[in-house]
Amino acid sequence: MCQDCGCSLTPHTHDHSHDYHSHEHQKAHEHLHHNPQLNDAKTISVISKILEKNDHEAKHNREHFDQKGVLAINLMSSPGSGKTSLLEALAELGEFKFAVIEGDLETNNDANRLKAKGIEAYQIQTGSACHLDAFMVHKALHHLNLEGIEVCFIENVGNLVCPASYDVGSHLNIVLVSVPEGADKIEKYPVMFHQADLVLITKTDLLPYFDFDLEYAKKSARALKPNVDILELNIKDESSVKKVAEWIKFKISMR
Repeated sequence: MCQDCGCSLTPHTHDHSHDYHSHEHQKAHEHLHHNPQLNDAKTISVISKILEKNDHEAKHNREHFDQKGVLAINLMSSPGSGKTSLLEALAELGEFKFAVIEGDLETNNDANRLKAKGIEAYQIQTGSACHLDAFMVHKALHHLNLEGIEVCFIENVGNLVCPASYDVGSHLNIVLVSVPEGADKIEKYPVMFHQADLVLITKTDLLPYFDFDLEYAKKSARALKPNVDILELNIKDESSVKKVAEWIKFKISMR
């Protein structure tokens, strides 16, 4: 988590109109510069304040989505698991209108891919931060028109650790794990999978070429969260994409 890697102690590309939030990040960064230990009382106190302020902003984001009648879904995974490819496929097969907040350290590549598919998307470049937080998402919401939108996907930075520590204001979490990554990733990174409402095992077309135990992966996920939904996804197979779309449409209907 960020308490371990220290990324929360780096000044992000946040909306600096939130003076308290920016000031606390700067204090933490300066403290780390003089004292690199992340487990001392002062640093832990500052991190706790950052997370508390983030949770407050996340609640505000959720209220904004609720007012607009939008289901917010946080997409989390390691890099290259297929988050953006899934969104591109849903643009053609999803049968619901959605917008996307994209998070990456650098470039607008993913947002440009989605815009080419006619999807409204806003890119957040986090710089050195390995996750999105609620303040970044709040800033992005000022750049998205949510009228007529049923779902807003928040495509988090590719990382199986830090995004799980920061509530961004979503209603649901979808976590992807791809066949090339290995079935053991679920056990190795339990915090993120413990928070999942849906686990997508992606790139299943590669199963013949990798030593990936599908049943073991599913068992590991349900050991962490017994009621979690699990779907297999091959982006080249329309039927598997439609199953994901149906899961999302059901969640929309439940609101």
